[in-house]
Amino acid sequence: MLRSLLLLSLALLPGLLPALDTAKLAAIKPAMEEAIAAKQAAGIVTLVMDKGKVVHHEAAGLSNIGKGRPMAKDAVFWIASMTKSVNATAVMILVDEGKLALDEPASQWLPELGEMKLADGSAPAKPITLRLLLSHTAGIAFPPRKATDGAISLKAYVATLLKAPLAFQPGSDYEYGFGPTVAGHIIERVSGMKYEDFMRTRIFEPLGMKDTTFNPTEAQRARVASTYTMDEETKELARAYNPFLTDDADVSRAPEPAGGLFSTAADMGRFYAMIAAGGELDGVRIVSAKAIQDMTTPVTAGGRPLTYACGWQTNRPDQRVCAAMPVGSFGHGGAFATNGWVDPASGIVTVYLVQNVLVPDSGKARETFQRLVMDAAGIEVTPPAVAKKKAKGKQKKAK
Repeated sequence: MLRSLLLLSLALLPGLLPALDTAKLAAIKPAMEEAIAAKQAAGIVTLVMDKGKVVHHEAAGLSNIGKGRPMAKDAVFWIASMTKSVNATAVMILVDEGKLALDEPASQWLPELGEMKLADGSAPAKPITLRLLLSHTAGIAFPPRKATDGAISLKAYVATLLKAPLAFQPGSDYEYGFGPTVAGHIIERVSGMKYEDFMRTRIFEPLGMKDTTFNPTEAQRARVASTYTMDEETKELARAYNPFLTDDADVSRAPEPAGGLFSTAADMGRFYAMIAAGGELDGVRIVSAKAIQDMTTPVTAGGRPLTYACGWQTNRPDQRVCAAMPVGSFGHGGAFATNGWVDPASGIVTVYLVQNVLVPDSGKARETFQRLVMDAAGIEVTPPAVAKKKAKGKQKKAK
């Protein structure tokens, strides 16, 4: 709390908030090249923004090993679950407009939610809300993978999700899943627009996110970074399957609010910089500061505090999702090891893009990147209090 107040007071006095150390930022690319040499990734793109300005943007390694194609700063990546934060922001646009509310029964916008039952056939004790849907605490069961995934409309897919019984009483537990997808369809219902059109016109175009899409064009596909896994036998990086990239640009996949976006570091940097600045970037306001506070405040489930908020992962004093980032910061990772993070107290944004699936030590390069950024900013990030106690306990036991 004191750190946040100090940084905020400095930010209000022009020239007093120290800039990031450029020499320390210059150490990021060599560190990423070391990670690539250690086969932790084929190629990596990193970006850092400070109070809305890009202070670091580099690419390292290859986007396609077989073709020897260098990784480019404008490479396009499947950002997977980083999509959840963008989806939540879209919900909050409608909350700001008074068309939705986080804590009212969501059945008023999607009546089918009011008909859901638990596995024993009983009605839930409390209604499902948008806050519960966005924070994975609504009880929406994780669906089995099907051949129809992506082949049917968002409306039809949500209808299949709502046919399954609730996995638990709403608000009593946490299960990472497809509540955000249901929330995405509610955006369609309330706005009267296709989900992808709402996202494009209300977030991507206003922020200049020209390469952010659910279905890359032919030109964008030429810049998509290849996905890699670790071959079990040779221990070399090998090409892997990306389930969200169709065979050609003419074959579109239904938008997935929980994880279907493709984007670039520059585009995601602008999105996170808008969030870090309280909902506005370059004179364009997307959401209110209150909306950001609402969706980034971690929730509880069954009385248990979580690190998850409404579409955002958070760093609590006792629980750290991103160990290298400060308490009070928030962001989201993706299935293929991508990550975007915001430290609202300092205005610093980090974007780390890679396309890894089942690559050992895949998270080490990202942690190194974030530590170097915090070091360049002169921000000391201490381990969580719980981790300190455990460490002391181990030391005493060893004696």
